[in-house]
Amino acid sequence: MQAVRYARASSVDEAVQLLRDGGPSAKVLAGGTDVIVLARERRREVGTLIDIKRIPDLIGVRYSASDGLDIGAATPLYQVYGNADVVRDYPALAQAAHVIGGTAIQGRASLGGNLANSSPAADSIPAMIVLDGVAHLAGPSGTREVPVAEFCTGPGANVLEAGELIVRLHFPPRAPRSGSAWERFIPRNEMDIAVVNAAASLTLEGDIVADARLALGAVAPTPLALNEAAQALVGRRLDDATIESASAAAAAAAQPISDMRGSEAHRRHLAGVLTGRVIRAAAARARGEEAGS
Repeated sequence: MQAVRYARASSVDEAVQLLRDGGPSAKVLAGGTDVIVLARERRREVGTLIDIKRIPDLIGVRYSASDGLDIGAATPLYQVYGNADVVRDYPALAQAAHVIGGTAIQGRASLGGNLANSSPAADSIPAMIVLDGVAHLAGPSGTREVPVAEFCTGPGANVLEAGELIVRLHFPPRAPRSGSAWERFIPRNEMDIAVVNAAASLTLEGDIVADARLALGAVAPTPLALNEAAQALVGRRLDDATIESASAAAAAAAQPISDMRGSEAHRRHLAGVLTGRVIRAAAARARGEEAGS
């Protein structure tokens, strides 16, 4: 473990100042479930850890039917999947948050941290993409907003500039007859990293898909928004042929590699299979049915 200085910020402005003063090796500490491991293994240079868990603006789940959902970037995951509004209107997000680590990890880890770590296999990012999530950032130059779909730029890389941090994540209100779903495949319970994960969000008008969002994780250098595959659903009746067309488009869009968790061929196959499953589950929720029934 490298020698690390610790500082606690009591406001967003103070956190930005500490990040700026600490230079490139200053890192945000929300849950610490990623950054501490990276520092211990010397895979990332960390000179200062800036604790943001005591900043009120960064903690909490806030929902209204008119404005949608706001989640503080440092909010522990158990508060996300334990929130009734999230479970009801944003179930893909609740599903993803519920499987990141075990119970102890979920008491510390956060959606903001999962996004900032920017792993291609991050479980929550595909769910945030299909729910039109927007990251609100603060830094030396002020504040800005970045869609989650545009946040990651490569494995472990993202759009955060020097001195910037994620303050909150916003998700717009859900349209009537909307549903979302998330699923992943892991090689075994002892390896809690997805071979592939997938998310879908649908809005139905009768039996016709009025709007669709699809995303995959662990099949490209960044979590992948599947715009063409989603368009294969829009304006069409949601039958087996339509779902198979979208699933095939998802598999074709994947850019997987082979590693210890799975082969390129296996990942591409799973991309199609999981896409089909989350489409069906999201549609069931949009119809007011129990997903998977």
